[in-house]
Amino acid sequence: MTVSYTLKVAEARFGGFSGLLLRWRGSIYKLLYKEFLLFIALYALLSITYRLLLTQEQRHVYAQVARYCNRSADLIPLSFVLGFYVTLVVNRWWAQYTSIPLPDQLMCVISASVHGVDQRGRLLRRTLIRYANLASVLVLRSVSTRVLKRFPTMEHVVDAGFMSQEERKKFESLKSDFNKYWVPCVWFTNLAAQARRDGRIRDDIALCLLLEELNKYRAKCSMLFHYDWISIPLVYTQVVTIAVYSFFALSLVGRQFVEPKAGGTKPQEPLEPGPALGDLDMYVPLTTLLQFFFYAGWLKVAEQIINPFGEDDDDFETNQLIDRNLQVSLLSVDDMYQNLPPAEKDAYWDEDSALPPYTVATVAESMRPSFLGSTFNLRMSDDPEQNLQVEASPGPARPVTAAQTPLLGRFLGVGAPSPAISLRNFGRVRGAPRTPHLLRFRTEEGGDLEAAGRIEEEASGSGDEAQEP
Repeated sequence: MTVSYTLKVAEARFGGFSGLLLRWRGSIYKLLYKEFLLFIALYALLSITYRLLLTQEQRHVYAQVARYCNRSADLIPLSFVLGFYVTLVVNRWWAQYTSIPLPDQLMCVISASVHGVDQRGRLLRRTLIRYANLASVLVLRSVSTRVLKRFPTMEHVVDAGFMSQEERKKFESLKSDFNKYWVPCVWFTNLAAQARRDGRIRDDIALCLLLEELNKYRAKCSMLFHYDWISIPLVYTQVVTIAVYSFFALSLVGRQFVEPKAGGTKPQEPLEPGPALGDLDMYVPLTTLLQFFFYAGWLKVAEQIINPFGEDDDDFETNQLIDRNLQVSLLSVDDMYQNLPPAEKDAYWDEDSALPPYTVATVAESMRPSFLGSTFNLRMSDDPEQNLQVEASPGPARPVTAAQTPLLGRFLGVGAPSPAISLRNFGRVRGAPRTPHLLRFRTEEGGDLEAAGRIEEEASGSGDEAQEP
């Protein structure tokens, strides 16, 4: 059964995740403890052998080998290889969950499209949704060990009510070397076409909508089957596994506390990464054990979720999904068909705005102003000229010269006027008088006076020359 702890982390608080560390079911401890104990046993065996069974000359040779193994372990790009692999596996895991077919949309369309309160109408609706559930059971039998153990043969599928004996004979009479999970979908389309001819589906638009929802449902069944067929390339899984195992095989030897190099004054020198420990001879390699817990645990996480249709603690509850889908879909198309509560005026019928009440625990939320947009409180300029509306009039593109670009002109030594925008480039100012006027601009102090000039705005419309008052 899937381990859910969503309620425990609904609010961020001090030590929020700490309470999750004490759980056993679905935990990393349950997943890793066997490998962890094996690593500790092998490390202790090598340590005892080095300290008690080897001669002084053999210890010296072992110390050289340990230093070599410690340097070699650092050359393995374990974090990069393992991190990328786990990311790929997690994305694939979630994509497989979203590919599980759910009949919710399809059952609503069936209930709205297939009409008839008589036995024939009820039979059509229940048979259509049963075919859809049968398709999902057949594909889940192909990918999930839990479902296969529940329905090991087609006889078990018949006994569960997903298929009749006649349908089973039809199903088994179809000769195909491939998986036949798609057969109930074909039965669905044929039965829907028959219902259209009989007038149970009243127009072609409703039939088209019904078949579109069926195709979406069938596409999820197909995607689920292909996820089971096409796995992550084996070579990638092998590379990651070899990288992790080789790293800790080298660490078993290289992280032993051995004698120092020749000329050293310390009786023991740990090869642990980090600051020197002085004369301290640690019999337990704490940082190495933490590394094993993190890296090997990372690999075990990928091993657990690479196929979420098994029987691990966090694998998908496929059998419960089958039960839920069948119960809900039959309830929707049968008991709920045209079984409506009476239409009544709602509680806010005579009110201008609806405001549901709050409890004492949540009334503070009603005092907060609603979010209207990130720029709602932006302070605009008080200058009215900045708020004038102008019409953009497209014109032929002209090359930009150094004289027209002040910054570029400064680098090139060309005198440039101050950056002024001609109203001619934007059209006429809305609401402005038709009498043309002149705009004068100041040049920079010490600049060329001839480069500054006047910008005229020509009167548009009549084409007559403007006259000064």
